[in-house]
Amino acid sequence: MFLIDQWVEKHIKDAQEKGDFDNLPGNGQPIILDDDSAVPEDLRVAYRILKNAGYLPPALQDRKEAIALDHLLQTLEDDDPQFAVAEKRLRVLQLRLQQAGMNTDFLHGHYKDVLRDNFRGK
Repeated sequence: MFLIDQWVEKHIKDAQEKGDFDNLPGNGQPIILDDDSAVPEDLRVAYRILKNAGYLPPALQDRKEAIALDHLLQTLEDDDPQFAVAEKRLRVLQLRLQQAGMNTDFLHGHYKDVLRDNFRGK
């Protein structure tokens, strides 16, 4: 074991003995682990840190924003001033996603239709 590992283990043991971990949220409950089997083993720690910090890769952030804008556009009237702004932003995001190689059918309901057809055996 490396020196740093021994140092960390000692500090964790000291904190346990002092009871520093006794009143943490979720104490005594099982840990729910995410399935990260598709992530290479050497990147799992880094991905988990980024995920816990709320970071999303740019393409996924754009996808999330596009879905939110699509839902917003469904609630707005065509003559609403926000409609034109949201529609332009959605088109920009759609182009950016397509340039990144992502399929944008999820914005048009095609994905839902394909899934329904697959479940029906068509």
